[in-house]
Amino acid sequence: MPIPLSSAADEVKTTDSSKPTEAAKPAAPATASKNLIVLIGDGMGPAQVTAARYFSKAALGKDKLNLDGYYVGQATTYADPGEDGGVFVSGAVTDSASAGTAFATGNKTYNAGISISNEDVSKPFASIIEAAEVKGKATGLVTTARITHATPAVYASHVRSRDNENAIASQYLDSGVDVLFGGGKDFFVGKEDKGKRTDKGIIGDFEAKGYKVVENTDSLKSLTAKNEKALGLFGRSHVAYTPDRDNTIPSLSAMTEKAIEILSAQKNGFVMMIEGGRIDHASHANDFPTAVQEALDFDAAVKVAMDFAKKDGNTSVVITADHETGGLSLSRDNIYELNIDLWGKQKKSSEFINAALAKAKTVEEVRAIVAENTWITDLSDEEAEFIIKGDGSSYKQEGAYNEVVSKRLLVGWAGHGHSAVDVGVWAYGPIADMVKGNIDNTQIAFAGAKVVGLDLAATSAEMQAKYLYPKFKITREGAVLYPVKALADKLGATVAWDEASHSVKVTKGAQTLTVNVENNSVTLNGKESSLAANLDNGTLYLSLDAFNQLTGMSMKWDALSERLILK
Repeated sequence: MPIPLSSAADEVKTTDSSKPTEAAKPAAPATASKNLIVLIGDGMGPAQVTAARYFSKAALGKDKLNLDGYYVGQATTYADPGEDGGVFVSGAVTDSASAGTAFATGNKTYNAGISISNEDVSKPFASIIEAAEVKGKATGLVTTARITHATPAVYASHVRSRDNENAIASQYLDSGVDVLFGGGKDFFVGKEDKGKRTDKGIIGDFEAKGYKVVENTDSLKSLTAKNEKALGLFGRSHVAYTPDRDNTIPSLSAMTEKAIEILSAQKNGFVMMIEGGRIDHASHANDFPTAVQEALDFDAAVKVAMDFAKKDGNTSVVITADHETGGLSLSRDNIYELNIDLWGKQKKSSEFINAALAKAKTVEEVRAIVAENTWITDLSDEEAEFIIKGDGSSYKQEGAYNEVVSKRLLVGWAGHGHSAVDVGVWAYGPIADMVKGNIDNTQIAFAGAKVVGLDLAATSAEMQAKYLYPKFKITREGAVLYPVKALADKLGATVAWDEASHSVKVTKGAQTLTVNVENNSVTLNGKESSLAANLDNGTLYLSLDAFNQLTGMSMKWDALSERLILK
């Protein structure tokens, strides 16, 4: 009986959703706009938007959010089916990587995949930022999350896992992106600077390429349009939450204003993405007051972008979210009321006080922490003991604290994860007619490319001629091996099972590799070789040397980015 060449999970194929049809793409005159600004409210579902509006009206005296006047419809958020953290999922509930890949490149992929296809040997998909680089436009990425986090990453890097943030930082160096503003300094510095890189710090490499590096509000302000390239790292990890910032940490609107100032000085126009990344994080933690503040911080950046677009007269703007986070409900416990007057009475985020909560051992200690940070001076013993115990999730005491606060505010949460609801779409300029109604999130990429005249397909083809992103395994001896069937198919080789010899034959032209699966011995054109092979859970793996000898190629393995360099 033939031995399987791959496991059952490896045989699962993606649908054609990763390749949207031409009919689905919007029709509009090429280069209808010179510039394109994409704004993403990460985790900003309908309830987060509504909550921000309620609070803005009650506390700030503003009946509308800045984005309200530009609403055009809603977008789907689903991903491709695939593995997510080692578990196979349907894709109905997306993560930021797969959703970002959709609206940056026009292609669906699996959760955690950064702008690559959903395959055992993946190919890269070009984003609107990368296509804009080819056309000579200035480009920028701005976020309150780590600049190496999933949403900015999908626009200028390609990795199998969003967790590979060191590789994302390194790929930015070669991406050509002119302005990079966000957090994430740890992924740019080495261990000697208490960073997360195991190779070396790369900030000096950015400076050598002409980037002005800034790390606080004053140095951000010092940048001018003459600084054509800038790297802003405003936190070791994410940029601090809005209520936790001091005057050394810039707001999203300040970063946006400076980025537009720099990029708009370039004669060929620009394409940029701006992310309110921490709406998502606050919603994950179920920290409602902070989620509202982050949504308003994002809305302030929307105003900066819209003010520029209206004054410029040649800029399209599109605003959306990658998904909703937390399953937020603006009511709970069958009570027909909202305590909006209390929403602004939390002083700091739950993240800010989490260390103190984790150390608290007594009801009195918890009461003091909660009273210092909120209006709550009547915390019950039951509530305090619940906070000490934790909510049973990874958020522990912080999660329990947020549950107590949310109940008092009369808002509810489904959990600490994402949900599958559609998200809003807002737009201004020629792109607005191209994203109206109920659209798939891939339409955001197609519309953006069309409105400024970018060729996503051609840019993707150039990348795909250079790189492949295979699944792989590392042996105990440290050798890197690749799945035979999947990689052979990509390289144009054929794979067949030989029952008589209990061997797998891999053929490319006149070259034949034969692998005896009983002892993992490999022969090339009938001659014994020292090439490495391994059969693991039904999947046969071979070394890169084997594939190079089979094909006559000189592929190299980029261990940091976990990709094959084809040429």
